Amino acid sequence: MRFRDRFGIRKNRGTTVTKLDREATDDDIEALIAFSRARRGVEFFVEPETFATDTTAVAVAHDGEWTRRRVGSPKVIGKVARDLGLPVYDVQIVGYPPRMRAWNERNRERRIDPGTPGQAVAP
Repeated sequence: MRFRDRFGIRKNRGTTVTKLDREATDDDIEALIAFSRARRGVEFFVEPETFATDTTAVAVAHDGEWTRRRVGSPKVIGKVARDLGLPVYDVQIVGYPPRMRAWNERNRERRIDPGTPGQAVAP
């Protein structure tokens, strides 16, 4: 069985692959799509690749709830955003929206589960 690159992650990744983190998968992209379809007012914020982490995207809903997933390349999340009709921003240029910080403050009693980045769970 051949692996399909449904969202173009491998095609758009480029020549460098981060060594300390796992690569983006279709499941990561599908999680962002599911989050976007289940909430209103979602915007994507692209975070750059670092030495330790692949390129990620943060999906932020109208109320500030958010999730972060690996995307492999800004082109991948750009295509997903176009397909969904949602805006995508470079976090290095515009920063994170204030509503995201406000949501974090309102949900301070929750902690981040290391198994699911960006997903808050009760302690």
